[in-house]
Amino acid sequence: MFREAGNPMFNDNKLKLGIFGPNVNNSCSMTLADTTFKPNFDTNVKIAKMMEDAGYECIVPVARWRGFGGSSNFNGNCMETYTWAAAMAAVTEKIYLFCTSHVPTMHPIVASKMLSTIDDVSKGRIGLNTVVGWFPKEMEMFGGTKMEHDKGYEYATEWMEVVLKMWSEQFFDHTGQFFEIKDGWQEPKPSQSPRPVLISAGTSKKGRDYSAKFTDFNFGYIESMEQATEWTNYMKKLAWEQYRREINTFTTGFVVCRPTEKEAKEFYNYYVREQGDWEVANIICDMFGIQSSSNSAEFLTKMRENFIGGWGGWSFVGTPEQVADEMIKLSKTGVSGTLVSFLDYMEEMPYFNENVLPLLEQAGIRNPIKEESAVEQGTEQAVY
Repeated sequence: MFREAGNPMFNDNKLKLGIFGPNVNNSCSMTLADTTFKPNFDTNVKIAKMMEDAGYECIVPVARWRGFGGSSNFNGNCMETYTWAAAMAAVTEKIYLFCTSHVPTMHPIVASKMLSTIDDVSKGRIGLNTVVGWFPKEMEMFGGTKMEHDKGYEYATEWMEVVLKMWSEQFFDHTGQFFEIKDGWQEPKPSQSPRPVLISAGTSKKGRDYSAKFTDFNFGYIESMEQATEWTNYMKKLAWEQYRREINTFTTGFVVCRPTEKEAKEFYNYYVREQGDWEVANIICDMFGIQSSSNSAEFLTKMRENFIGGWGGWSFVGTPEQVADEMIKLSKTGVSGTLVSFLDYMEEMPYFNENVLPLLEQAGIRNPIKEESAVEQGTEQAVY
């Protein structure tokens, strides 16, 4: 698939990097540990500037309409993602931004027009992450109920078909199971060729088929490096054999990087095991059907720790060398990139950028940033 030169999501870095959820309280960490991080616009701009200076590719926000409860009311304080993306687009220059959209909460005509507007503001740096809507209490806020799983993907499929027509056709009629549109039309259309980047986190059979049919990246959580390879190969084969399309995979993880392994593990123990919001971790595990009746106590504890550490993502915990080694292993699986999260972005990201990114460059999985960015980044030693 042809893509415009300069789109960071299709650059030649073997392991692309982004961050996940800077628009929600606690970001991805289900914890009561102290942090300077706040999910407000000023903080998000500072984080984005650090990312642009360091050469990251993207930011993916979390779409939330209410918190999950627990002592932290995890993700309850949040910025809506379309307005977030428009505002961020106006004050950034390089980073690729995504809107995360629960398709049942947004009419496809409104979504397509808003994204085209943000595309203009960002000069072609906006993409779309579609979510079917899996949190029942959120769907109830909109006067409905969570759709049955397969029906949810049927809805998302028709929703996306309408959006793509709005972006590519002049006038069209559409009569489907969920939408009826007469003389559908939109200007301006997105400047990106052939369209904004699409991602989706479908992991079920229906979800993976949806990703294979429409998206550029299937987003997922990894269980092991072997599973990451199997998942990537499966998605590439599915997309090509069923739809003659190319697709890549993207995952997420949380970072705790310190000068020594002892310091990294001590901090992990502090914010996960000692200060973790185990109540909300239990709520979410129950919601995903991760039950004690079918899993061992050891597995359940590890799953809850991963949710507390960073929304169930892969753990990158250790020294700069250990974190880099784990990311190098991830790159070798064929997964094209990972989002990362930190408990405290302003305190921890500078240390990661200055100590881990050079190791990834030495390993050949990321290219050095441009000279002007290196100058802007400065030479002061970061602290965590």
